[in-house]
Amino acid sequence: MKPLTPPPTSLLDKYRGAAFAPLYSTTVRVTGGEARHGRASGTVRSDDGNLAVELRMPAALGGQGGGTNPEQLFAAGYAACFHGALMLLASHARLPAQDATVDVTVAFGRDPVDGLFLLTAEVRIRLPGVARPAAEELVRNAERVCPYSKMTRRGIPCRVVLLPAEPGDL
Repeated sequence: MKPLTPPPTSLLDKYRGAAFAPLYSTTVRVTGGEARHGRASGTVRSDDGNLAVELRMPAALGGQGGGTNPEQLFAAGYAACFHGALMLLASHARLPAQDATVDVTVAFGRDPVDGLFLLTAEVRIRLPGVARPAAEELVRNAERVCPYSKMTRRGIPCRVVLLPAEPGDL
């Protein structure tokens, strides 16, 4: 097995194409479980099998707990992505950020606009050993590079597609 190494800073090279150029894609499937409701009793499985988790409604929302939930999964993805952008930029700038931490808090709540639901996120970064001015610039630049930050700031291209029924479906 190859030793783990960080991604190359060449990922920071600017792309000059006219259309989105995918570098990686993945698919996860959620099924409803016993309650037939993905949020309350579902499972999440990735197409490569590396992600397999049980979904449960958090106790704070009246559920049983005992599993993860969409907010935790989103917070994990956002934190990992932001940390990756931060470390890529720190490496490129030769800043000593190896002890950096990124905490993301995602809150699920009521939307005052339509009365339904909304997510909010707060990203908190610690950069021990990096001078404050350099740390501030690094964080600003990571916000510009991180795809999750871009998504939360300006939305995400998304298509919702209803697939045809499979044999045996009602």
